[in-house]
Amino acid sequence: MPKIGRLRYLEAPASKTVRPRGTLLLLHAFPLNANMWEPQLVLAAGGWRIVAPHLRGTDGADGDPAADSMDDYAGDVIDLLDGLHVEDAVIGGLSMGGYLAFALFRHAPRYFRGLVLADTRSQADTPEAVEGRRRLLALLRDKGPRGVADEMVPKLLGPDARNRPEVVERVRQLVLANGAASIAGAINALMTRQDSTPLLSSVHCPTLVVVGEHDAVTPPDLSRELEAKIAGAELAIIPNAGHLSSLEQPAAWNAVLARFLEHRV
Repeated sequence: MPKIGRLRYLEAPASKTVRPRGTLLLLHAFPLNANMWEPQLVLAAGGWRIVAPHLRGTDGADGDPAADSMDDYAGDVIDLLDGLHVEDAVIGGLSMGGYLAFALFRHAPRYFRGLVLADTRSQADTPEAVEGRRRLLALLRDKGPRGVADEMVPKLLGPDARNRPEVVERVRQLVLANGAASIAGAINALMTRQDSTPLLSSVHCPTLVVVGEHDAVTPPDLSRELEAKIAGAELAIIPNAGHLSSLEQPAAWNAVLARFLEHRV
């Protein structure tokens, strides 16, 4: 797997049979890794170069200190884009990947040709949410990544996906591929992130907001707020999907994103 700076990444080169369109950068959710985006690599057939980085320490990577802030992650991704000689990209993130997209926009808006915000929110953690993160850190110390998987997988998936054993097992394995240090670093980054709501009025690139119909972690009303506060944003609600909408209903999710890439970017 190729690596630039601290980040290894998945890549699907754009099809050579169609006009090249540019780079689509996809940022993964917590506590998963870039392999969650494997169903989206088919979008390379539309002329897009797909790049999906494993954030620091995920998917069994070691040797680098764990990140503990969104700014750490943003710096890594900027180094990756520069190393790939990408001047601009459509940048998308799901859940924590959306928080990271906001951090990237805060530091380097010049990279944004378009923005995709999936199953995410602009607000920082509330005090109650921070306390929940601390309980998750304690669970991680006590039971390791398996304890985190047991706690989180049922919450991440919608009712349809929870009844599909292959999806449940896939998500569980994505969690277990990550070491305890990387999970702890991500939890710290999540609970210390800035409120990105003030950024929304400054987003002027084409923006797609996507959310699962049954997302219980970041319910659709939060996505409606993003749509309302980002000028010209469009909203798509994925039927029969929970928080991991791109993984639970990849065909519907890919169709929505493909239309956006074709007609808005």
